Amino acid sequence: LIINKAASLRDINEKAYTAWFSHCTPPSLISRDHHEFISFLSEQQKIVVKPLDGMGGKSIFVVADGDPNANVILETLTDGATRFVLAQRYIPEIADGDKRILLIDGEPFDYALARIPAPGETRGNLVLGAKGEGRVLTERDRWICSEVGPVLKRKGVMFAGLDIIGDYLTEINVTSPTGIRELDHQYGTDIADLLMGTINRRLSE
Repeated sequence: LIINKAASLRDINEKAYTAWFSHCTPPSLISRDHHEFISFLSEQQKIVVKPLDGMGGKSIFVVADGDPNANVILETLTDGATRFVLAQRYIPEIADGDKRILLIDGEPFDYALARIPAPGETRGNLVLGAKGEGRVLTERDRWICSEVGPVLKRKGVMFAGLDIIGDYLTEINVTSPTGIRELDHQYGTDIADLLMGTINRRLSE
C-alpha cells in the first residue's frame, strides 16, 4: 500500500493542480507571459503572484494595479519569461485566515486550521508568525472538499491538505499537509490515529 502514490505526487503540482477545479478557485492565471499578467492585473486590480514550486510563503507577492514594482516582480518571478508562475485575484478574507483542511482518503476532518497572518503580513504561514486558530468547516468548505476529495482518492492520494481563503480553493497540498498538532491541541483529537486507522482498513481490504 502506497499512502500517496508517487505518480500523483509528480502530477499534482500544489499550485497548478487547482486549475482542474477552476469552479472552486478565485480567477487565476498560470503563465510566463508578461503582457498576460499585466492584463490580468488590470482586470482584477489586486493579485497574488507566486512560483509554482514554492513553499512556506517564499516569493509570494501581493501586487496592486499601478504598483511601480509590478514589472520587476513579474520579471523576477518568471525569470525573464522562462518560468511559469501562478497569479490569483487577491482575496481580502485572508485577514480572517488561510484555512488548511485535512483530507484522509478523500474525506475532510471536521475542523480546519485557520492560519491568521501576523500584523503587517499578508501570508498565512505558521513559519512566518501566523496564528493557528481552529474552525468548524462551513458548508462551502465541505462542498469544495466534495469536489476535490474524490479525485484525490482516485489518484491514490490518501493524505492531503486543501488551502481555502474565504470561499475559494487556493492550493492542494499533497507533500506536507501540516496542521495536525495544532488541531489536536485545540480539540483534543488524534488525527494521526484516524489516518493510521484508515491505512489499516485499506490494508485489510
